[in-house]
Amino acid sequence: MSYIMVDIEADGPVPGDYSMVCFGAVLVEEPLDREFYGRLTPISEKWIPDALAVSGFSREESMQFDDPKEVMEQFRGWLANTGKGRPMFVSDNNGFDWQFINWYFHHFLGENPFGFSSTNLGSLYKGVVRDVFKNFKHLRKIRHTHHPVDDARGNAEAMLAMKREFDLKM
Repeated sequence: MSYIMVDIEADGPVPGDYSMVCFGAVLVEEPLDREFYGRLTPISEKWIPDALAVSGFSREESMQFDDPKEVMEQFRGWLANTGKGRPMFVSDNNGFDWQFINWYFHHFLGENPFGFSSTNLGSLYKGVVRDVFKNFKHLRKIRHTHHPVDDARGNAEAMLAMKREFDLKM
């Protein structure tokens, strides 16, 4: 199994009604240099300016991005050629990130290479330290920029730090 850290940026709260603007993925394995980045044209006329602003892109810029089906096909190919075995989706906020990736894979390709499961990095940390009030973010060294590859890499860095500190099997 290969752990794939994913981060997405969107122009609204739910897929279908709103669009995934861009996403990044990093194989959780030193030296954290196997990455994927996709920017997707909007699939909906609806968008929330404040939500889109988090991505750093304007609506006009996002209209010039790549075809979502092509990006998801490229991502599926990257997953097939990255790591070993079935990919496991991991995210800092998998309730948000997972819904978009899962919807886009099923909508455009009819299947999700991650299957039906995802892992929440924050919940993993809370379980490891046995404290539901603890936060893992101090383990990130890479600055959180809202560029999805940077953020996925920082979260992957935190997951590897957990692995070392707590002797986790991965």
